[in-house]
Amino acid sequence: MKKKIALLTSGGDAPGMNAAIRSVVRVGVARGLEVIGIRRGYQGLLEENLVPMGPRDVSNIIQRGGTILKTSRSPEFKTPGGQQKAKAILERHGIDGLILIGGDGTFHGGEALGKIWRGQIIGVPGTIDNDVFGTDFTIGYDTAINTAMEAIDKIRDTADSHDRIFLVEVMGHHSGFIAQSVGVSGGAEEILVPEQPFDVAEVARRLREGRQRGKTSSIIIVAEGEETGGAVKLAKQLEPLAGYDMRVVILGYLQRGGIPTAADRVLATKLGAYAVDLFLQGATGVMAGDVGGKLCAVPLAETWTKKKPVDSYLATVQRQLAS
Repeated sequence: MKKKIALLTSGGDAPGMNAAIRSVVRVGVARGLEVIGIRRGYQGLLEENLVPMGPRDVSNIIQRGGTILKTSRSPEFKTPGGQQKAKAILERHGIDGLILIGGDGTFHGGEALGKIWRGQIIGVPGTIDNDVFGTDFTIGYDTAINTAMEAIDKIRDTADSHDRIFLVEVMGHHSGFIAQSVGVSGGAEEILVPEQPFDVAEVARRLREGRQRGKTSSIIIVAEGEETGGAVKLAKQLEPLAGYDMRVVILGYLQRGGIPTAADRVLATKLGAYAVDLFLQGATGVMAGDVGGKLCAVPLAETWTKKKPVDSYLATVQRQLAS
């Protein structure tokens, strides 16, 4: 009898998730597995929204953003009763392994389910935030930073034309990876991230000194979240201290959508296939990662208990680049 794997996408969507789905399905079938798709993440599992998937079901999706399996949040799955219900459904359908494409919350759910279900659980890192330990890059990150960079380039034109200061808020609730990458690539004067404490008065001082050196416009990149306070709050604090009028742009969900870059398609294909390999090797409770160009299996718990730092060297030279 063929072994049966199921896969789902959960949490925030990320460009490249479809490429990962395609890889899991086609490689799984090629390796002699039966593949089942679960629509709408953990909530879809609880609703038994399961569909068989074959090679033709994933035709012409590698270039599409979002996820054909859909995604959702599931408060019910977070409860012991919800997890027991999921276990019973997986057993009733004869599922031997579950491949989870998502981020921190998705892997927390997989770790909890793995404690009560006999099947194998393999994670694939799909989140634009790039905040998952155990892989250099997560699926969707490259597309997100390119999307944000293009937006910042356009904002720079207006900032320069009007001699204004713009605060641009990017995604990354507790992570500064997007902010740092788009800030450096977009030539931002300031990059404010959760990992690096900053003083608002010092930021204002540097903006004033920039004006004195002849800078007529500035871009400040702000990672969303409580640690930075968000761009709107910061603008209100900075305006009276710097003495300049400021504008705020919140990129928001714009960063999640769009056609995935080649880098995200390749990464998603590679990690999706490796997740199938890990299942066939008998692994469970691990995430498929890529560190230094080498595939690796990382315990799910480590993906959130260990912290992946932002680039400290870039943080140092950014100050000099903004002079």
